[in-house]
Amino acid sequence: MKVAVSGKGGVGKSTIVGMLARALNDDGWKVMAIDADPDANLASAIGIPADRMTELKPISAMTELALERTGATPGSGSFFILNPKVDDIPDRFSVEHEGIKLLAMGTVDHAGAGCVCPEHALVRTLMRHILTRRREAVLLDMEAGIEHFGRGTVEAVDLLVIVVEPGMRSFQTGAQIERLAAELGIKRVCYVANKVASAEDEAFVRTQAGDKDLLLVAPFDQDIQAADQAGESCYDRSEAFRVRAHGFAKEVVRRVVGQKEVNDVLG
Repeated sequence: MKVAVSGKGGVGKSTIVGMLARALNDDGWKVMAIDADPDANLASAIGIPADRMTELKPISAMTELALERTGATPGSGSFFILNPKVDDIPDRFSVEHEGIKLLAMGTVDHAGAGCVCPEHALVRTLMRHILTRRREAVLLDMEAGIEHFGRGTVEAVDLLVIVVEPGMRSFQTGAQIERLAAELGIKRVCYVANKVASAEDEAFVRTQAGDKDLLLVAPFDQDIQAADQAGESCYDRSEAFRVRAHGFAKEVVRRVVGQKEVNDVLG
C-alpha cells in the first residue's frame, strides 16, 4: 500500500501522516514513512524523541553517497550513472520508532531548470525503488505538489490524500494538486479537512468539497497544539486522537484495498 499526502503548507500534512503511520503500525502493518517535505517535521509527528532526530539525515544532502553510487567525480560533468544502487538505503539510513521506519528524502537545489545532478539521480531512483519494490505500507509526506513523482513511480501510488483546511486558498491549492495528479495518472484521490473549528467551518469545507471523496473531517484540536509545542506526537497524548487515527486508517485501507480488487478484476 502506497499513500502520498500533499496540500498547502501549514495545513497539517505531517500530523495526518503521523497519525496514519502510528495507527497502521498498531493495526499490524509494516510501515515506512518518507518525509519528502522541505519543511521536515514528520519525525515529531510520529513521536521520535528530539535527541534522536539528529540521526535522521536527508538523503539529498548525502553528497558523498550520491557520488559513490552514481560514479560521479568532480569535473565529470553529466557523465554518471542515472540509476544507482539504492536497495540498501531505506533500511540503512532510516530511523525506527515504535516499529515505524522514517526516512528523510530532502530536496535537491538545482542550478537551473531540468538539471540532473548525482543527488537528484539518487533521490529519484530511491523514490522509484521505495514505491515499486518495498513490500509494506509506504506513507509519503509531500510538499505542496507531487513533483517527486515521475514515470515508473506514479502508477505505484494507490492513494493521494490532499489535506485542506477551512480556507479558499487551501482548496485552490488542492485543486491544482488534483489536476496534476490526473495528468500523471493517479486514479484515486481523496481529501482530508483538518483544523475544522466550528460548524461554520465544517459547512464551508463540505460545500467546497462538493462531490469529492472527503475521507476525514478532523477538528481543531488543542491536544495537537500542545503536543507540537512539546515536540511530541499527539498519538501518545490523546485517546480521542488515537480513536480518530484508527478510524482514519480504516478508511484509507478500505479505499486502497477496494481499488486493488477493482484493478485485479479489470486486469
